[in-house]
Amino acid sequence: IRALGPSHRERIATHLLALDEHDRYLRFGYAASDEQVRHYVEQLDFERDDIFGIYNRRLELIAMAHLAFSPNPEHKHCAEFGVSVLKKGRGRGFGARLFDRAVMHARNEGVDMVFIHALSENAAMLKIARNAGARVERAGSESEAYLQLPPADMDSRMTEIVEDHFAEVDYSIKKQAVQFWQFLAAVQEVRQGMIDARHQAGQ
Repeated sequence: IRALGPSHRERIATHLLALDEHDRYLRFGYAASDEQVRHYVEQLDFERDDIFGIYNRRLELIAMAHLAFSPNPEHKHCAEFGVSVLKKGRGRGFGARLFDRAVMHARNEGVDMVFIHALSENAAMLKIARNAGARVERAGSESEAYLQLPPADMDSRMTEIVEDHFAEVDYSIKKQAVQFWQFLAAVQEVRQGMIDARHQAGQ
C-alpha cells in the first residue's frame, strides 16, 4: 500500500474511470460521469488529505482509498474514508487492507473519529466498517459508520514507518520488473525484425 501524491493524479483518474456505472454509483453515491470523475480527481487536495493505493505487477492502480480530513478547525480530529477496487482485484481483501492503513495513519495524525458514508446496498464497504468495530447507522438508502480511534502510540507510529518503507521497496521492485520486461520485448522485436529481413533477403 503506497501513499499517492499529485504526480499520480492521472493514474488515479484512470483507475476511477475504469469503474463501471454501478461501481461508480457505490463509490460516489451516484452514477458519476467521466467528466464528474475527472472533476473529482482534479479537486483532490494532496496537502490536506491522504490517498493510498495498491498497484499490481503491471503497475496498474487496482485499488485506492481517500482519507479526507475536515477543513473545519472545529472538526480537525475527524476524517472520512472512501475506497474503490477494480473488479480484477476483488476478493483479495484490498479494501480492508486500505481501511486498516488509513485508520493507522489517521491515528498518527491525531484523528479520533473516522466516518464512512455509504449507500446501504454497499455491503462490502459496510462489512469492512463493522469488522473494524465501527457503529453503523442506517437511514433508508444511506448508511453512516463511525469508528472511534485510540490515541497514537509508539507501536502505531513505528508500524506506519515500516509499512511506508516496505511499500516503497515493493513499488521499486515492480517498476524495475516492468522496465525489464519492456526491454526484453523491445529486444525481441528488433531480433524478429532482423530475422524477417534476412528471410526476405534470401528469397
